[in-house]
Amino acid sequence: MSVPVWTVTTPDAAWRTRPAPALAAPTAMPDVLVALDDPQQEVEGFGACVNELGWDALGLLTATERDGILRELFAPGVGASFGICRMPVGANDFSRDWYSYDETPGDLTLENFDLSPDDDTLVPFIRAARAHRPDLTLWASPWSPPTWMKRNGHYAGALPHPLFTDVDNGLRPDQVGAEGTDMFRLDEEHLAAYAAYFGRFVDAYADRGIRISMVMPQNEFSSAQVFPSCTWTPAGLAAFLRHLGPEMAARGVEVFVGTLERADDRLVGDVLADPDAAAFVTGVGVQWAGKGAIPALHRLHPELRIYQSEQECGNGRNDWRQARYAWRLMKHFLGNGANAYQYWNIALLEGGRSRWGWTQNSLVVVDPETRTFRYTPDYLVLKHVSAFVEPGARILPTWCVAGHDNQLVFRNPDGSVVVVLHNELDEVMPIRVLLGEQVLSLELPAASFSTVVIPA
Repeated sequence: MSVPVWTVTTPDAAWRTRPAPALAAPTAMPDVLVALDDPQQEVEGFGACVNELGWDALGLLTATERDGILRELFAPGVGASFGICRMPVGANDFSRDWYSYDETPGDLTLENFDLSPDDDTLVPFIRAARAHRPDLTLWASPWSPPTWMKRNGHYAGALPHPLFTDVDNGLRPDQVGAEGTDMFRLDEEHLAAYAAYFGRFVDAYADRGIRISMVMPQNEFSSAQVFPSCTWTPAGLAAFLRHLGPEMAARGVEVFVGTLERADDRLVGDVLADPDAAAFVTGVGVQWAGKGAIPALHRLHPELRIYQSEQECGNGRNDWRQARYAWRLMKHFLGNGANAYQYWNIALLEGGRSRWGWTQNSLVVVDPETRTFRYTPDYLVLKHVSAFVEPGARILPTWCVAGHDNQLVFRNPDGSVVVVLHNELDEVMPIRVLLGEQVLSLELPAASFSTVVIPA
């Protein structure tokens, strides 16, 4: 049998690889038990989101550097091995500014639909990624419909925060949206036109050689934001899904409910209570506080796949404190039923500031003055899982016996077992992991992330 391979990252030394100790018969009580005979949900993959400001940041680098980053992120077996990407339908909070594909008021027949704004950013970004991962799966969601389809006639739903005095989205106080309301015009004409708008989006990307495999009707449908946003009620979403479902079914595109950003599974359950809407739904997207709804969604709707659709995005500092929190998020989502896990910004300039004043983390940070780049701690932690867990892997349940509950374990389709461990302590921590009738014994370095791959 091949020797297990152990990869270790600490804040001072990233991605050190060494042989792991051979598995042996247990001689003492283990710290962690792994249920090899009780595989849970299938893992479809890992990824991030293609955003305009990410492409702009990468554009400051040389073509060779940019291609090397995308190879590291997407090429199978090279680095992170990302296989899934999210993308916006129109502008989002990390686009250059607001736009949609049809801002002609009252254009219900979409005669003026125009995808060309994406040809300078999102399309080349996707093509550059697909050069290293031709089978890259893409799914999409809008942050805002065209403004004329909304009751407030504006892309945003909230006024800028008083701290951001340099940000102005032009929203009037009487245009502010509210959770629990439908900002979209829910008459049949506008619902049908918006469903057709999704269809035009899918078709326009297909014309560019890019397939969209799944859509969600709205990013964070309970949140009125300073950036592009639109609140929907479950009843409003169900009404839209009755139109969106047939449009997407005709194109072989899946529909998920999402994205859910509240810890309330009833927001999804109430949509699915409409049988005509539910007939088209094959999954649900969950992010941010929606993590509180994951266990109930997995238990109550086992027929639905669950995508963690956007990792919480930090504060632009890209430090190890946030990376450790990112690990806890992965552990929670994957340990409670998620089938896919996706980061948010692939790349940003130093500081990570959006057009609307929000500073966020990214996997790659570009210094605009020196035109150099670095991979962040968030990237290294995500890579400790995504680089080793293959599509089709299954989560294996674990139990804490002696004080350690900081692990994820997977079985890959080839039978290999991937054990990912985090030592939060500032000292070396011995640990014994029972896998069937054998024990993996390690001494985890201080403040480290470890991945051990045990061949079949």
